[in-house]
Amino acid sequence: MRFGMDQSYTHWVLHGEKPEYRFMSRVERLDNANVDIDGMGNDINEGDGDEEDDGMQDLLHDMGTFVNDCPIDEDGRSRPKGVEDFIGQGFHELLSKATEELYPGCTNFSKLSFLIKLLHLKVYNKWNNKSFDMLLGLLKDVLPNCETFPKSYYEANQFLRSVGLGYVSIHACKYDCSLFWKEYGDLQSCPKCGTSRWRINDGKGKKIPWKVLRYFPLKSRLQRLFMSSKTAKQMTWHNDRTKGDGNNMVHPSDGEAWKSFDELYPDFAREPRNFRLGLATDGFNPHGNMSLSYTVWPVVLLAYNLPPWMCMDESFFMLSLVIPGPKAVGRDIDVYMRPLVDELSELWEDGFDIFDASKGKKFRKHAALLWTINDFPAYGTISGWSTKGYKTCPVCNTHTPSCKLRSKIGYLGHRRFLPYNHPWRRSKKFDGKSDHRTIPNLPDGDAVVEQLCHVENICYGKHPSNKRRRRLEGELNWNKKSILFDLPYWHKLRLRHNLDVMHIEKNICDNILDTLMNVEGKTKDTIKARLDLEDMNIQKELHLIRAADGTIVGKPPACYTMSLDEKKKFCEFVKQVKFPDGYASNISRCVNVDERKISGLKSHDCHILLQSILPLGTRGILNKDVTGVLLELGNFFRRICRRSLNKDDVQTMCEEIILILCKLEMIYPPAFFDVMVHLAIHLPNEALLGGPVTYRWMYPIERFLGTLKGFFKNKAHLEGSITEAYVVKECTTFCSMYLKGIETNFNVPDRFNDMVNGSDISVFCQQCKPIGSGKIIVLPTKELEIAHWYVLMNCHEISSLIE
Repeated sequence: MRFGMDQSYTHWVLHGEKPEYRFMSRVERLDNANVDIDGMGNDINEGDGDEEDDGMQDLLHDMGTFVNDCPIDEDGRSRPKGVEDFIGQGFHELLSKATEELYPGCTNFSKLSFLIKLLHLKVYNKWNNKSFDMLLGLLKDVLPNCETFPKSYYEANQFLRSVGLGYVSIHACKYDCSLFWKEYGDLQSCPKCGTSRWRINDGKGKKIPWKVLRYFPLKSRLQRLFMSSKTAKQMTWHNDRTKGDGNNMVHPSDGEAWKSFDELYPDFAREPRNFRLGLATDGFNPHGNMSLSYTVWPVVLLAYNLPPWMCMDESFFMLSLVIPGPKAVGRDIDVYMRPLVDELSELWEDGFDIFDASKGKKFRKHAALLWTINDFPAYGTISGWSTKGYKTCPVCNTHTPSCKLRSKIGYLGHRRFLPYNHPWRRSKKFDGKSDHRTIPNLPDGDAVVEQLCHVENICYGKHPSNKRRRRLEGELNWNKKSILFDLPYWHKLRLRHNLDVMHIEKNICDNILDTLMNVEGKTKDTIKARLDLEDMNIQKELHLIRAADGTIVGKPPACYTMSLDEKKKFCEFVKQVKFPDGYASNISRCVNVDERKISGLKSHDCHILLQSILPLGTRGILNKDVTGVLLELGNFFRRICRRSLNKDDVQTMCEEIILILCKLEMIYPPAFFDVMVHLAIHLPNEALLGGPVTYRWMYPIERFLGTLKGFFKNKAHLEGSITEAYVVKECTTFCSMYLKGIETNFNVPDRFNDMVNGSDISVFCQQCKPIGSGKIIVLPTKELEIAHWYVLMNCHEISSLIE
């Protein structure tokens, strides 16, 4: 300051001069602030110490706004090559809003920062559109000279599209036969079935198509991860992190599938910034009312380049497709995935130029899809392997252990996976026979491609004229060749589709609990299940009690069920169980002690029950053989679900799960063993290939689908309302990384803040919040001396004085 004037204020934009659109680079601004760039610039919602900076300069800079000066180009020029390619169409409008005062004399907000914060609050707090319109109307009345401020949410949303990435609407055939896209883009009827493209085409107004696929282009979303200084440096975390001895797995990059892919494609692996993606999809009913049959299928992409605390965060998920209803898409999902697969193929073959904010220059980037994440029915939809019949297991393929039972197909015979000389192979307690089959050799990608050569004449679509095709003998359980095999590398992947631990746990827990509580209609211990035991001539103590004339009189009590008193005792135990905050939901709400029922369990409730409650709650009620195997089963799932896996431990689990399933076969009736119980045998092998299951299960995906479900507001346009709301959320989430002084998804405070700083001296600084009123006491001399000695020996502030 000199004579009351800021010497740096040389361009009088606040006194009538026209603003110049010049933004310093991040490196320049940090250098001016004497800040070490290596230690920051990528921490979300963390500033550089400038309290007056609202984050908008960082936002515009990272959008590619190197307009006049950027000293970090590799060839010494002031402007990086190709940055112009990434400047959005609404850039100049953003610049004008960024330099325009909210109202004359306002120094805390520009129109850009205020509008972005308003929109962030609307999305973050789930305000409805009407309340936001009313708020904007009030602000226009309160703030002076705000004629250019948006009058409604619609206007604000249109402005926000300058920051957003948008989507493409592609018309689809009424019967899911084809897309009106590329070479079919100008057709007026389906090229496969001839059905008209239009639902309404009366010549009086706008034509309305039967179905609309919403496609979110992938390139621009991948670009933004590298253009943002908040995320660019994190994109090579998988390569830059400190790795241990190679025995611990904390990330998919530690798995054998990732390493095998790097060996097969060394050119791709040589650039750690190349994208490794996962694909997840599942259908949901936006109505939430199962009486209204409607299914929407979103397709989501995950970026595994990011560190663990980011790659499975909903904020970094990339919605790729919104496949319209009303019916489940089924195997016709390949029709709708064509735009995504074409772009993935292009990203693999040609790549694309992208600007890396952490390096300050462009590079050519490629992308690869590592695997898919689905529940088991969607597994069949994506992979093309039918999840029904005798060969249901897609991993065992032709070697699926199955047999015909009285009321269903049972998936027994896990002795086959034991060592050949194991004594249980000769035992007849399992199915009345010995089992000398060799351990099956599971097919690799080349064998699968050879099998798919026999799958021909697949006709997509649900047109009434389409006849159901009879599966040929050589087709096995394949009902199509997945469109993902169009990717050049897909058949080389060692883990193409993941088995979902979340749903496997839930189904196993439901089987055990429903049988334990003898729930009518759900228990596996039925009359037909007992007849299966008689057919196999095993567990004779459980055979049905018959009268002299052969009629069935009753069932003998089994060791895996409980009496009425035992049910009440078990329900009381579950009702009283307490867990730390955030560990589990309130499971006691699902327990009715008087009626001796446990119902309404969610997937995570079953996760907790199977691993922690069932093994303990059944002790003293069931015999030791049953409680022992339940304890082993819970321990297995507890270890397989760890965030960090030890390869030696996983190898041990490969052997343990075989023994656990064999023990279950000797206890439970054959009807207990549906395919979900069998799939548990493959989980350790998949963990070795893909790394920790926390990166490959459906929990985060289901939460994301719940978020999309909350976007549904317009019953006349289900997919459209979900899509528009997602685009706004995507924009505000990106902008919120730069906002300061406001709560966002990236700086949510803890529910309970127990950190109390009562003193500057470490030994007196409390790490928890005391509960209740204090009480003053006088310590005896001996206790006072002990406390004094403890303080002296544990207070590092006086360690130099003691020495």
